Amino acid sequence: MEPTVSAMMAKVRQTNPLVHHITNYVTVNDCANICICAGGAPVMTDAAEDVPDMAAHASAVVLNIGTLNARTVDSMVLAGKAANRAHVPVVLDPVGVGATPYRTATAERILREVNAAVIKGNAGEISVLAGLGGAVRGVDSAGAGDPGAAARKLAARTGTVVAATGPVDYVADTQHILTLRNGCNLLEKVSGTGCMVASVVGCYVGACGVSADSVAAAISVFNIAAELANVKADGPGTFRVRLLDAMNNLTGEQVDARLRMA
Repeated sequence: MEPTVSAMMAKVRQTNPLVHHITNYVTVNDCANICICAGGAPVMTDAAEDVPDMAAHASAVVLNIGTLNARTVDSMVLAGKAANRAHVPVVLDPVGVGATPYRTATAERILREVNAAVIKGNAGEISVLAGLGGAVRGVDSAGAGDPGAAARKLAARTGTVVAATGPVDYVADTQHILTLRNGCNLLEKVSGTGCMVASVVGCYVGACGVSADSVAAAISVFNIAAELANVKADGPGTFRVRLLDAMNNLTGEQVDARLRMA
């Protein structure tokens, strides 16, 4: 039997997984902080001379193409290959894939050269990668017919765990799919909450192993923290601060009581 979400949360906090990020400069500080508050230890280096050694010693590697450029893309491939050699799970966040040819080509290159364990994107991004014609405007989803079907198709094609996030989140592997219904509307009002989710996913797969259950646990814990932050927030600014507090202070009892997963 798989451990409960609250049990996985406890394991992350006990393990303190090292999560190596190559992420975008818009949200790098938020990703580092949410990683700490979730129970992980972030490192954010992207120099080609540094990343192979860092990735090989990490518990998980998170690759985020939000503010991609040729130098960091090359570093992502180097880090991903080093992680693969060391059997360290790689989480790919294909931010904005489908919005421009360069983003799509970059995501395809990483998936071709690196064995990703998890692909986490919004509904539009996952639909694009699945070949189902999702729409992406800038770095935001602009429409996806059936994100659950897209997650299932991409998981079947790549053999990875796939998470399609949105008002309802879907996590699929080659065998089954989970539907997650926690969260709040203010998540759409703060830049980088999707990037932060990828960081939390890195913590959970680094500490608990790669599975649909561990990825779903990470997303659920983040969204439950968001629900609690929303109660006391006056708007996006205070919500952003309270999200970190809620993640840091979250209890197993709160997770068990609020979890909406099927």
